[in-house]
Amino acid sequence: MQRCQFLKEVQKKMRQNKPFNILFTSSGRRVELVKHFKTVYDELNIDGMILTADLKENSPAGKVSDKHILVPRVDSKEYIDSLIKICKENQVSLVIPLIDTELIILSNHKKDFESIGVTLLISETRTHEICNDKILTAKFFESNGFDTPRVYNFEEVLKKGNIDKPLLIKPAKGSSGIGVHILNQFEELEFYAKRLKEPILQELIKGDEYTIDVFTDFEGRILTVVPRLRIETRAGEVSKGKTVYNPILIQKATEVVNALPGVFGCITVQCFLTKNNEVKFIEINPRFGGGAPLSLAAGADYAKYLIETLLEKEKSFNIDNWENNLLMLRYDAAIFISGD
Repeated sequence: MQRCQFLKEVQKKMRQNKPFNILFTSSGRRVELVKHFKTVYDELNIDGMILTADLKENSPAGKVSDKHILVPRVDSKEYIDSLIKICKENQVSLVIPLIDTELIILSNHKKDFESIGVTLLISETRTHEICNDKILTAKFFESNGFDTPRVYNFEEVLKKGNIDKPLLIKPAKGSSGIGVHILNQFEELEFYAKRLKEPILQELIKGDEYTIDVFTDFEGRILTVVPRLRIETRAGEVSKGKTVYNPILIQKATEVVNALPGVFGCITVQCFLTKNNEVKFIEINPRFGGGAPLSLAAGADYAKYLIETLLEKEKSFNIDNWENNLLMLRYDAAIFISGD
C-alpha cells in the first residue's frame, strides 16, 4: 500500500474515536523522548497511552510510560509476533523503533503491521541495509558525491607494517560508540584488528562533530533539518549539545537524505565540519537519536507533527521554526521504585 494511501486509512481509523496509542520498542533509557510524547498528549488532550516494550523489566523509559511490556530479544524468532500481539491487544496505532539492530527486521515486516492498521515509523529496508553497515554507508557517501573519511584496505595496511598518521578503527555494524578507537601506532592496529568483528579502518577527521536531525513526512519529503553540535559525549551518546543554524550543514544533510531510498521518520546524520568548512559525513542512523529531544525542545516538534497528522488535527506550530543556539546539558537522574 502506498504510504499516502495508508495514511488515509489510518486517519479513517482514528475518526472512529478509538484511543490513540503509541508503542516504543527497545525503550531502554529513552526517558526524555517518552516523556516528551506524553507532554504532547497532555497539550493536545489526546485519549490514549504511551506504551514501551523492552527485553528488561527495569527499563528506565518503561517506568515513565503508561504501560511497559516485556518482549523477547530482537533477534528472536518470536520478536515480531510478540509486537504484533501487543499492537492488537492494546489498540496500538503507531510503533516507533529506537535501536539499530531491529530496524532491518521491522522494515521487512512493515506490511504485517500495516495489515492490522498500525503505522511503523521506519524507512524502506534498503535504507536500513545501507545505514546498518558502515562499509556500505561509506560507499553510499562516495557514490553519491558526498565527502567522507577515506576507507583503508586492512590487508594493505597490515602488509605495509606501519601507519604514518592517526587512523580510526570501529566495527562495521557497531553502534553507541562501542569499539571505536583512535590508532596512533601500528601495534594498536594489530591489537584491535584481532578483537573487533568486521572492523572498518578510516582516516581520522578533525573538526566539530555534528548530529543532524532530518524529519520527514509520510511521503518521505523533508519537513525540517536541525544540526546539533556534539559538545560532549558519553558512551557514544551526546551529553552536552547545542542547536546550530548552519545553512551548509542543512543543505548537505538534505542532499544526503534525499539520496536515500524510501525514507520515513527521523533520519539522524552524523558528520564533521572542518576548519575549512568541509562537511565530512561519517554515519546515518534512520531513527530517533539519543539527542533528538534537543531538536524537539527547540521547536522542531516532530512528535506533535506525527500526532496531529495522524489525528487530522490542524497544525498548531511551524516545525521548521526552531530555536537556534539552544543548549542541552544532560545529567544522571534516578527513578526510585518500591520493592513491591
